Amino acid sequence: MGEEILKTVKINKSFGITHAVKDVTVSFYKGEIHGLIGENGSGKSTLMSMLTGIYSIGSGEFILEGKKLNVKNQVEANRNGVSIIVQEMGTLSGLTVAENIFLGNEDQFVKFGIKNAAAMNRKAQALLDQYGFHHIHASTMIDNYDFEDRKLIEIVKATYFNPKILVVDETTTTLSQAGRDELYKHMKRLKKLGSTVIFISHDLEEVIRMTDRITILRDGELIDTVQSSDVTEDDLKRLMVGRELSGRYYRTDYGEPVSKEVVLSAKNVSVPGQLRNISFDLHKGEILGIGGLSECGMHEVGKAVFGASYDRTGEVALADGTHIDSIPTAIKHNIAYVSKDRDNESLVINDSIRDNICLTSMDRLSKHHIILNKKLDQFANRYAKIVSVKMVGVGQFVSDLSGGNKQKVALARWIGKDSDILVLDSPTRGIDVKVKADIYALMSDMKKQGKSTIVISEEILELLGMCDRILVMKEGAFSGEFKRDPALTEEDFIAKMV
Repeated sequence: MGEEILKTVKINKSFGITHAVKDVTVSFYKGEIHGLIGENGSGKSTLMSMLTGIYSIGSGEFILEGKKLNVKNQVEANRNGVSIIVQEMGTLSGLTVAENIFLGNEDQFVKFGIKNAAAMNRKAQALLDQYGFHHIHASTMIDNYDFEDRKLIEIVKATYFNPKILVVDETTTTLSQAGRDELYKHMKRLKKLGSTVIFISHDLEEVIRMTDRITILRDGELIDTVQSSDVTEDDLKRLMVGRELSGRYYRTDYGEPVSKEVVLSAKNVSVPGQLRNISFDLHKGEILGIGGLSECGMHEVGKAVFGASYDRTGEVALADGTHIDSIPTAIKHNIAYVSKDRDNESLVINDSIRDNICLTSMDRLSKHHIILNKKLDQFANRYAKIVSVKMVGVGQFVSDLSGGNKQKVALARWIGKDSDILVLDSPTRGIDVKVKADIYALMSDMKKQGKSTIVISEEILELLGMCDRILVMKEGAFSGEFKRDPALTEEDFIAKMV
């Protein structure tokens, strides 16, 4: 480990009355991968957002190589040798892949006021090929690529210029194993060059395995910095939450019969390039898992059930024969959907917690087409409290919340709607252990109420721990089915995935 490269000196940041970061002072060294962990809302992403210019600094200083650093945006941060790969979408729609990679650094391709797009595309394609991303084309509009490919493009954008500091903010949860391995490779490459990687993840095993040291934040305050080789996952959990936290938060019941009553059926559902003639039934009170590798097509199943796949063929129908062919029809008949892409598809980020929670229940909350703010406040507060959203108040913008609290708002909306069928795509992606436990408890409560849940997840242990039945997908079709059984192992599941 080298000399100190970055130091935060008594950094503070508040959002209204909420102190997101409080007097945090910590050092980072050249040639290290430094873990930064904490519960959702602990301040870790806020701290890194101030470093990289996403948020302004409340008070305090960042010292980079002995000089004060206070950048106003990510482009300015890049020019100072600091880059970030964010948890949610970090590329801009309406631009090409090349334009996204060189955003803010296009000057190198401009001569006499004219941009040489061909030269930009050639250099971007050379980088993509160098990284092994041959299937991504520099001149193509970014919107033509899915979430995972756009994260791969972000890896190129954030690392091609060998930054002094690379912040990886909960990025691995959005990637397949192949994507994770690619990210790990470039983290290690930068470490060898003497750069510093600040690695944020809720996967504690991954944090211990990948890092040299780990800093823990709780409620915005620095708790400790430890050597990764000296701690266990249980040690880190205790430091994160301030008490012992049992690792068993999955269901413990086995052998309980699932109702034979079918509440929804999918028959011969296909989506070009995604799903191949799949059929399944969902039973009353059942937690049905769907899993596989990231690109197996499972994420499209959720959209198909919710009527959001516009090129879908086949049939999705309720027990009463109602066909679900559109989102309004799904909502009208009490089907809920929480997308993997939380910021772009599940929430209205630049709106209040109140409006997000009330959005699908406006028909119940209005009287003679008149909506009273008091009634909306009462409704939003009630369901925000049920799911324990950590907030200043329901008027706070969702964009100010941590990932876990955003997820709780998305769930509160559908609980408030009293949905009978919930489709949850990657429900605990980027969520800390405590919020995971809260979400699993909500799923169990829904089951007890006779409500049915489809859980789509890349986390095998989550599916084994929570589901009554699991459908395994491979290349757009179902390749296996398992019923809840304590003897079922990850190896059983993997054998049907690959």
